[in-house]
Amino acid sequence: MPHCSSMDRDTIMPNPSLRVLATFRHWGTTLPVWSGRLHKDYWPLAAQNIRAQGGRLLALWGEDRRTTEAGYLVHAAFLSETGIVRTEMIVDPTTAAYPSLAAIFPGALRMERALYDLLGIRATGVNDTRPWLRHAAWPADQFPLRTDFSGEGLDIAADRDYTFLPASSPDTHEIPVGPIHAGIIEPGHFRFQVLGEEILRLEERFGYTHKGVERLFQGLDVAGGARLAGRISGDSTVAYAWSYAQAVEQITSTQVPERAQWLRALCLERERLANHLGDLGAIGNDAGLAFALTQFQALKEDLLRENQHYFGHRYLMDRVLPGGVAFDLTAAAIAALQGGGRTLKTAVRRLQEILAEHGGLRDRVVQLGIIPPERAAHLGLMGVAGRASGQAWDLRVQFPHPPYDQLQVQMATATGGDVAARMAVRFQEIFESLRLQEEMLRKLPDGNIYHPLDLQDAVGEGIGWVEGWRGEIFFWLRIEHGQVRRCHPQDPSWTLWPALEEVVLRDIVADFPLINKSFNLSYSGHDL
Repeated sequence: MPHCSSMDRDTIMPNPSLRVLATFRHWGTTLPVWSGRLHKDYWPLAAQNIRAQGGRLLALWGEDRRTTEAGYLVHAAFLSETGIVRTEMIVDPTTAAYPSLAAIFPGALRMERALYDLLGIRATGVNDTRPWLRHAAWPADQFPLRTDFSGEGLDIAADRDYTFLPASSPDTHEIPVGPIHAGIIEPGHFRFQVLGEEILRLEERFGYTHKGVERLFQGLDVAGGARLAGRISGDSTVAYAWSYAQAVEQITSTQVPERAQWLRALCLERERLANHLGDLGAIGNDAGLAFALTQFQALKEDLLRENQHYFGHRYLMDRVLPGGVAFDLTAAAIAALQGGGRTLKTAVRRLQEILAEHGGLRDRVVQLGIIPPERAAHLGLMGVAGRASGQAWDLRVQFPHPPYDQLQVQMATATGGDVAARMAVRFQEIFESLRLQEEMLRKLPDGNIYHPLDLQDAVGEGIGWVEGWRGEIFFWLRIEHGQVRRCHPQDPSWTLWPALEEVVLRDIVADFPLINKSFNLSYSGHDL
């Protein structure tokens, strides 16, 4: 994230009625959450002021409040150097319209299109009003997140056509790819417009893995919500489960045992390790170096088998629970994991040297899929992709929650913004995660691993926020009497997928798989 000066409340929020409503107790440290309601005339103005001071959009969502507040409610969460700025705005149900933020934060466009599909309120001031998630799964005049949506008698024959952007020149031709792919990956459609081999435009279409997650959460108890949170995006189960748990613990004022906090962080770093190992192998394979795939996949498999043996699940599902964790480590397990970490470090260091010396790989990844720092800042890039383009932002560094506030995380960054830079950041993060794992295992405090929740009178809203391996996972949650009333999880892929459309321009079609894999974005997390 580019440097921005300390936020001034009055300049961010020009509406006098917008004030600090609460300072939430977050992760054992006080994280300021500037929160308030805006009139629709101030909605884009507040966003402009946040953007001018270096902030970026975290999430955008809505809910049906017609029975309690005579309207729909739109929420937005922004990131600043001083915390989260969360705003909300009542939308008149007779017009069902609100001002778009897409001209200020490009990543807002798809969020706004999805919000219309799900809730039926339209962002004004934009030309692109095509459906994003609907995919003929329900009629155009029905909206799943409205309280009166029954889900019965749906005509799935509606809306079979989707209008892609027209060709920019009669000399170009289109190449449709997907949504079903030759590889074992989730479905997504990529429509290329090319001149010869050069990509002039890429347009993505997703939503094929839409599961109605936000609706599925409604009415679940806290334990059921935890299971669902960990399954939103299978490669980020720890990050989602932890962010959900944070929101629950905030609402219930639960103090998580210190040992459980450290074990959560250990799981998060092992999730980061597994994904980076897999991605480095896949990038090498897409560059024609099958050796990298076999070597890194073997290392990843060893890690996953350790997870199964010592943590109880290969991908660490259901290990993080509201109130603590569902596993513990013996002294023997700690010693074995320490030894495995040292072995893994030696193997990855040797592979890094081999790949650095491979001229064919360098020719494929250097100066490919470039997104320079200034464009990365404009598009709001985060996570690995952002840090590889000079965006020095890592939640574990800027807002370290326990135990990261005791670990001094060294942020991995690069400025090249190409595939090589994204590989370099992954290597750095592997070594840092291994260092953190060693320190966590060495300093793991004694004590309990779980604190029971008091859900009898649990009512309120909470926010969770975790630096997952791909970027920040954001989770907003409302609980009433121990049940999930409404929630919104946000994957970093919402912001990163649009950037990929820009990154591939002027490169060739044959390089798209390599560029795409260097981001490795989530379909499931994007298609909530």
